Amino acid sequence: MDRLFLDANVLFSASWKEASGVAELWRIEGATLVTSAYAFAETVRNIEDDAHNARLRRLMQRVEVLPGAPPEQALPPGISLRAKDMPILSAAIASGATHLITGDLRDFRPLFGKRIGGVLVLRPRDYLARR
Repeated sequence: MDRLFLDANVLFSASWKEASGVAELWRIEGATLVTSAYAFAETVRNIEDDAHNARLRRLMQRVEVLPGAPPEQALPPGISLRAKDMPILSAAIASGATHLITGDLRDFRPLFGKRIGGVLVLRPRDYLARR
């Protein structure tokens, strides 16, 4: 069974509009969806209208939100990320996720398709294509 750690950009995109393709992740039977309080707070900070916020709240009913931020030393040696992204990968690893699902091309592109600390880093569409 897959345990998917969702980055803030995935939460934002899935809740952006009612028929979001990223929201397909919520329809996967047997998958556990998790995120961190850090990623959730980042998502909420970027939402500007009530309808978007309502869609996010509805989707979050199926997402386990992990409290706090894990220590950054949880990152394996040799992994270089900007400070804002270290808590995302750290939380994915600490949560026991099988996958980190992120659309962050700028920062995570070098890690796409790689397993870091036991977590396979993929874009949403790549994960969905593998299903």
